[in-house]
Amino acid sequence: MKKLMVAGLVAVLGFAPAFALAQAQREETMLVGQVQSVDETGTAITLTDGTKLLTPPGSVIRPGALQEGTMVAAMYREENGDKILTKLSLTQSAPAPSTPSESPKRWY
Repeated sequence: MKKLMVAGLVAVLGFAPAFALAQAQREETMLVGQVQSVDETGTAITLTDGTKLLTPPGSVIRPGALQEGTMVAAMYREENGDKILTKLSLTQSAPAPSTPSESPKRWY
């Protein structure tokens, strides 16, 4: 009986890392926003909606890489109430809406 319990415990512990990884991946959040500012140290980005994203420890944003008004897509995870970046990409800004007088162009 003890051998069966030990084998069951080993099996459960064997799956623990995979479960922890799946849990960590589930906690990532994606957002798209416009950069309001990048702090002087290059470790934090503030978006126009007030969201503050922090770089992971030891990482910085290169000076001049992001400018005010740049649209970004960000993946982050929450740690102790902070939003820690896991991925950051530049995105195209939204196209201006067409006016009613403009007819759509067809390419067929």
